[in-house]
Amino acid sequence: MRNTEKQDHLVKAFKAILKEEQFGSQGEIVDALKLEGFDNINQSKVSRMLTKFGAVRTRNAKMEMVYCLPAELGVPTTSSPLRELVLDIDHNNAIVVIHTGPGAAQLIARLLDSLGKSEGILGVVAGDDTIFITPTINVTTKQLFDSVCSLFEYSG
Repeated sequence: MRNTEKQDHLVKAFKAILKEEQFGSQGEIVDALKLEGFDNINQSKVSRMLTKFGAVRTRNAKMEMVYCLPAELGVPTTSSPLRELVLDIDHNNAIVVIHTGPGAAQLIARLLDSLGKSEGILGVVAGDDTIFITPTINVTTKQLFDSVCSLFEYSG
């Protein structure tokens, strides 16, 4: 097999493994890929692939935390059903905080990151179900809060 064919085969196997939604650690993904015949795979390579394909940890049907691929590999938009995952938006004098359903914060953070400085967003940090957004210097936290609320049609 040529190198590009091997890479394509690895990518297909990697995506198929993540679609199973049963692997909660990078080590488990490495082991699964080794069982598929990819002897030269390691945790570092799996980590890079997870990042490259936008994989996130979320809860599966059994409520276990597992790696999976987002439904769409593109950047989410405000017209996608992601806004339904926003449970609460609040702010103080420094940051805006969004609470989401379990595992949804990273997807929503991708959307906010894509908006960037032109929308007054200096930076976004996401955990499993919480997002911190800090405004640029020329935007108040209240203005950013109002902007984020309108993006997600949130009325509190």
